[in-house]
Parts: sequence; structure tokens; C-alpha cells
Amino acid sequence: MLRVVAVVAILVVFVYGLVDVIRTDRNSTRSISKPAWIVVMIVLPVVGAILWFIFGHPYGNKRAAPQSYRHPTAPDDDPEFLRNLETRRRNQAEAERLKKLREELDAKERKLKGESGAEEGPTA
Repeated sequence: MLRVVAVVAILVVFVYGLVDVIRTDRNSTRSISKPAWIVVMIVLPVVGAILWFIFGHPYGNKRAAPQSYRHPTAPDDDPEFLRNLETRRRNQAEAERLKKLREELDAKERKLKGESGAEEGPTA
């Protein structure tokens, strides 16, 4: 029974140490590089785990924070999306206003050409 408990304890220490090495940022490890710590952990399971916690584990809780992942937000909750939406809406309204002005200008030009063409009369 005591042997089983000892084997389980050794296995737990090994697995915990190996997972801790793997999860630690490569820039936070002390002494040797992260891949070297993984090799030490595999070659010397218990001794490697003890060495990791004494010499390789980052000081305190100075583990590098995982890369911040920006979760997707709903479009109505995203201020950048709303800002872009308002800009698009203003640009579209301006484009429609310019199109309407262009049509009015073209209509006036056709009307003026029609009046000036009637005044000149037919030339033969």
C-alpha cells in the first residue's frame, strides 16, 4: 500500500512539474531554457521536478500573463463598430445628397441647352 502511495505521489509531482514547465512562458524560466527544462523533466522525473521548482520556476507570481485575447463582442456593444457604422451612414447620406445635386444640375443644364438651342433656330 505504501508503495502505491509513493508511486502516485511521484507521478503527481512529475506531471505537475511538467505541466508547470510547459505552461510557463519561455522568457520567464530561470537558469536554462524552457526546452532544456522539459528534457530534464523527462530524463529525471522526480529530480527534474524538484530542480524545476528550486531553480527554474519564475520568482513569485511573475509568470507572464497569457496573451490577452479579445473576445468577439456583439456589434451593438462594440464602440468601434458603432463609430464606423455612423461614419458609413454619414458618407452614404453625403453620397446621396451629392447624387441628387448632380441630377438637379444635369436637369438644369439640359433645360438651358434646350432653351439655347430653340433660340438659335435651325441653320441651313
